[in-house]
Amino acid sequence: MLTQFRPALVMLLVFTVITGVIYPLAVTGIAQVLFPSQANGSLILVDGKAVGSELIGQQFDDPKYFWGRISATGTFAYNAFNAENLTASSGSNYGPLNPALTDMVQTRINALKAADPNNPLPIPVDLVTASGSGLDPHISVAAALYQVSRVASARGLSEAEVTSLVEKYTEGRQFGFLGEPRVNVLKLNLALDGVK
Repeated sequence: MLTQFRPALVMLLVFTVITGVIYPLAVTGIAQVLFPSQANGSLILVDGKAVGSELIGQQFDDPKYFWGRISATGTFAYNAFNAENLTASSGSNYGPLNPALTDMVQTRINALKAADPNNPLPIPVDLVTASGSGLDPHISVAAALYQVSRVASARGLSEAEVTSLVEKYTEGRQFGFLGEPRVNVLKLNLALDGVK
């Protein structure tokens, strides 16, 4: 029995070191060298301070900012040692028969109409629903254009100025053919804050 137990234990230790230590360190090292921004969360820095990530949506509800999709992000960045501060982020994919979805959509429609009561445009669906992950940082170009009049009015800018910013921050299809053109809400709002 010892002749079978010893090789098994040695293999367990060898593969634990290879797959639990060496491989993760190698992958992390390669990622830090080749893709440092992505490996560190695609953070957006302003004056050396992280204000968000290109990959995770944030909630904006001030009329002077563009609003993103309904988000399932927590209030604070994830910290396992601070679990009481709503650090979790999760999916928000309610089914079409779930009354919570109807309530969520109606609440958002009411908020959008209250923030811009004179807007005659139809509300784009991505402004009243969450993405499957609940973390999407992008909105459609139509969703951004829907909000131009409210943002321009709240900031004292012309609609043409705000529309040109939307156009500047519109990202094309991925690889030229996947998905639809989209706008990263955080990047657009940071650009708005930079307008004097």
